[in-house]
Amino acid sequence: MARRRGRESRNHGCVASAQRRAALVERNLQCLAGVHRNMTPALRTQPAGDAGVDVRPAATSGTFLLGGDLPVHRLGFGAMRLTGNGIWREPNDIPEAIAVLRRALELGVNLIDTADSYGPEVSERLIAEALYPYPAGLVIATKAGLERPGPDQWRPNGRPEHLRAACEGSLRRLKLERIDLYQLHRIDPEVPFADQIGTFKRLREEGKIRHIGLSEVSVADIERARKIVPIVSVQNRYSPTDRQHEKVLDHCEREHMAFLPWYPLGAGAALRRRGPLAKVAARLSATPAQVALAWLLRRSPVMLPIPGTSRVEHLEENVAAALLELSTRDFEEIARAS
Repeated sequence: MARRRGRESRNHGCVASAQRRAALVERNLQCLAGVHRNMTPALRTQPAGDAGVDVRPAATSGTFLLGGDLPVHRLGFGAMRLTGNGIWREPNDIPEAIAVLRRALELGVNLIDTADSYGPEVSERLIAEALYPYPAGLVIATKAGLERPGPDQWRPNGRPEHLRAACEGSLRRLKLERIDLYQLHRIDPEVPFADQIGTFKRLREEGKIRHIGLSEVSVADIERARKIVPIVSVQNRYSPTDRQHEKVLDHCEREHMAFLPWYPLGAGAALRRRGPLAKVAARLSATPAQVALAWLLRRSPVMLPIPGTSRVEHLEENVAAALLELSTRDFEEIARAS
């Protein structure tokens, strides 16, 4: 995977530099006035340009060193929506789901986030079916700690025996010898916290997982976990219009941890015609969803958005957001309105 310099930041996980971004924009002249759905068929998919620079759309989002040793493009893909209604069982269109995963890689995505509870097990199986044997540099992050007893139902389960069995199941379904990023999906209030994190620590010591992340946690939770094992990422709900976890994001930036915002586009109302995202989108000839993703990428160098979809067309629209440049005026207008 190509390593690319990032925007100047105190964080060692970086985003594209101004000089390199200028060259990329030059090669994507159709995007200077913004990016919208009708432009996406023209997006470049070749792995490198004439100078060896990766010009695939997701690559223009910049690169972050996950855990200090895994370079990933900052705009990733969330695989939850590849399942059926209610995140339950198989999707209605399996060939389209497989096409989405393969197209994501063509567009430069090299970070895919999933979980054993998506389906359950369906999302992980589809990833392996579509992409195995995996290309070099692809990072698959998965999670354990939530069970899926039925459509739209979630139940925490942090018992050590369950977490260990979940890890073994994910390794088998994904056809991996080691999971690059294994995340505790939720802290189970019925199980001692040290037992849950301790299980992840032992799995890491056994070589079954490389790095450990957390989901839906506070700063205090992060620091409690770090007393037991290194934590490289946090996945909390966050979007331009839902910023309740600002303190957690700021903490991740200070500590050089990745922040993966789930539900990165927010509620549907935030994308409607009269909202701040729509106003900026109209000026840029983009979609509100693209503006939301571009805002997230600018908000912090540790931000790794993972928008999901079950349609190739929607995927291409989302990835095109990496080519969208927000001015300071646009960024601040959205921030103030939020």
